[in-house]
Amino acid sequence: MIISDEFAKHETDKIKKYQDKGYTANYRVKDNQLVDLETKEAFNSESVKIVAEHRYEGMSNPSDMSILYVIETPSDSKGTFLAGYGPTANLDDATFFKDIPKSNYTEDAKILDDE
Repeated sequence: MIISDEFAKHETDKIKKYQDKGYTANYRVKDNQLVDLETKEAFNSESVKIVAEHRYEGMSNPSDMSILYVIETPSDSKGTFLAGYGPTANLDDATFFKDIPKSNYTEDAKILDDE
């Protein structure tokens, strides 16, 4: 079966759509905290809200897996974080996101029109 790139959903396409909706902050995990790369503000896992998540599997290699987290913080910082998962996951990233309480996940967020 040949799958056209026209129908493939790519992480960057989704990130762009969230940026258009105001989710412009970029983050990294450092010392078990989520750090806003612009403001340098740090957040612990209990204070971060996940308003949406999207999982991706590589078109050419199914073991290339990633998850896009759409994040809101107590300081009104809103952005995205793209993390690998599965065998290639960064352990620090995986631990941080695993420690976010399930109550901080919004399952019914409809931020994008195509969700």
